Amino acid sequence: MSRPVVAAFDFDGTLTRGGSVWPYLSAMVGPGKVLFAGLVLAPKLVWAALVGGSAADRTKEALFTRTLAGLDAAELEERSAAFGEAHYRRHGRADVRARFEWHRSRGHRVVIVSASPVIYVGAVAAALGADGVLATRLESDGEGRMTGRYDGGNCRGEEKVARLRAWIDAHVRPEADGEPYVWAYGNSRGDLWLLDAADIGVDVGRLGYVGKLRRFPRLSDLTGANGSTGSDSATR
Repeated sequence: MSRPVVAAFDFDGTLTRGGSVWPYLSAMVGPGKVLFAGLVLAPKLVWAALVGGSAADRTKEALFTRTLAGLDAAELEERSAAFGEAHYRRHGRADVRARFEWHRSRGHRVVIVSASPVIYVGAVAAALGADGVLATRLESDGEGRMTGRYDGGNCRGEEKVARLRAWIDAHVRPEADGEPYVWAYGNSRGDLWLLDAADIGVDVGRLGYVGKLRRFPRLSDLTGANGSTGSDSATR
């Protein structure tokens, strides 16, 4: 029997071109409020960009709190789903989408693993036919209002690995004949742990051989120009 295969895709910069959080917040509360929040948090944002890690997690949460706290959760969920679908239509990467479909056509389990909020990444995952979505959850209070805080941790770095392993344990291992074989696709240092933990990690970033993921194979090394071909010997 062949091993089950799981393919994990990052969202921002991997399935899409560029980031989504700032455009998302601007679409939800207006660019003026987002700009003001950015100015207030500017020193922390600069520090977070330099050091990453927990500083980046805390600063991102502070940004969500300053912009989303108090909004009606049900209304925000509806508007967020519409944003996610529109954002992907404008910024989706054809080469990575082709690779996504390559996995699906072979019956592999495909999961989106993202530090961006599940409130809109989930809508994209559903539209693409993903088997699962693991992304940052945002908290609402007992009265149906957003707090802006994380519901759980920021789904970045090691947290991506932990959530993917938990998803595999819940959804793949009970049906598996053998240990699942994992592919992972990412574009930045926040994906380093995920690619390291996979059987095959793939760099789809724009920096190529000077980027943080330069020791991993490039998508172009594995596929044709449209990302649709590749060896599936590991699945046999």
